[in-house]
Amino acid sequence: MDFLIILLVITSILLTVLVLLQPKQAGLTLGVTSSSDFAQFERRGAEQFLHIATIVVSILFVLEILAYFFFA
Repeated sequence: MDFLIILLVITSILLTVLVLLQPKQAGLTLGVTSSSDFAQFERRGAEQFLHIATIVVSILFVLEILAYFFFA
């Protein structure tokens, strides 16, 4: 049980860091844009890695919360 709590704390800290490292994309919500404007927001390299890592860690976080709820 203590292992699950420690893992949950580590995952939450990692998720917070990954979300804070995400680049800001201010132009996505500003009015009507053409299809060429969306091309500049394509993720590549480190930005894509951060995006995928954030998704994976958030899924792990939810699974850990569910495991703690059912096994505590």
